[in-house]
Amino acid sequence: MRVLFIDSGNLWPHTLPKGFHANGHDVMISGPITKQNLPKILAEFNPDLAVTIGWGPEHTFRKQILIKEQMTTRNIPLIYWAVEDPAYTKNWTLPLIENMKPDFVFTICRETSYVYKQRGIPSAFLDFGFEETIHFPTRKYPEYSAKIAVVANAYPDILSKYPDHFRHESIKLLIKPLLKNQFRIDFWGNYWDQMGSYLGFDLPNDWIHGHLSYTETNKLFSSADIIIGLQNYPNLVTQRTFEILGSGGFLITQDTQGVRSRFKPGMDLVVSSSPKDTVDKVTYYLEHADERKIIKKQGHKTVQPNSYKARVRQMIDILVDEKIVHPKVAASREKPEFIYFQDSIDQQYVMYKVKTGDTLLKISQTLGVSIEELKSVNSLPDHLIYENQILKIKKQATDKKK
Repeated sequence: MRVLFIDSGNLWPHTLPKGFHANGHDVMISGPITKQNLPKILAEFNPDLAVTIGWGPEHTFRKQILIKEQMTTRNIPLIYWAVEDPAYTKNWTLPLIENMKPDFVFTICRETSYVYKQRGIPSAFLDFGFEETIHFPTRKYPEYSAKIAVVANAYPDILSKYPDHFRHESIKLLIKPLLKNQFRIDFWGNYWDQMGSYLGFDLPNDWIHGHLSYTETNKLFSSADIIIGLQNYPNLVTQRTFEILGSGGFLITQDTQGVRSRFKPGMDLVVSSSPKDTVDKVTYYLEHADERKIIKKQGHKTVQPNSYKARVRQMIDILVDEKIVHPKVAASREKPEFIYFQDSIDQQYVMYKVKTGDTLLKISQTLGVSIEELKSVNSLPDHLIYENQILKIKKQATDKKK
């Protein structure tokens, strides 16, 4: 099967796309799509299935309509994985489904799949997972050595906008009591320097390490003594939960129905039910490395059925049962390809990867190319760019000598 993933970020290509590839299917990652290049992508790759995930740069209103039109014209089944459920089902997922008209919707929330079905939207539950080639146990790295670590973006804007968000409770339960009792916590992720009002403590600069590349996270999970894992919902678990265990990390997280439905507290991971419980358990396990080792080993064993290779097998079975994909089309093959479309068409250009803090004006001034040229060559409708986006700058110089 040939599967096109409509995505231009750094995270999602390491999830379901890797799972499809591991199951023997050709995969292409679209990169940024435009009205000009999406037909070319479809013509060149000729996919049997198209998949798009979540909420990102390829999900603007215009691009949703473009995706719907192109898939309908070519009769390509379109699948959407709703990873923003259930918090944004009403404000994001349902309007997207209305605009994009996917043939099938997978969601990380089992209850939300029932909501979709009641509305006549074909749907099924598909949980987060972990990618075996990225999240696996490795050696300890000195640069990631920490007694207690947190790997997460802080999201102060969301916490401010949604005072009842479950993440507030997770922070109060897992992080604040440790800071109050003078434990050092090392934070990887964005915006932790803006969290003083939520933590009741301004984090020292040397505790804040900023963005951590997704493909580097297993080094940290394998190196820190304890990973504190925040949860976002009482009945779900975060993707990070699977990734920490897949990497052989020692996880302390919130005692929720979602965690208990998937893992065994005290065997696969450790859970806390109160601020005092957090302090007591962190204190205990920092002093008992042998017990941490046993739990890490069991957690790593228990999480194995949750790989993205397994998730994709589950997806394909459902899509075949629902007659979205024909069994013959779903057959795997030897030596499948994993392709980034942008790599195959842009070799004639000097490329630039957008960094944190970049603006189109800054890139224009630094690289000596006008904003209008940048917008034109990259088919940008406005000045909006995003971190890790790949931009064409100018054509490569050619050697005219005979």
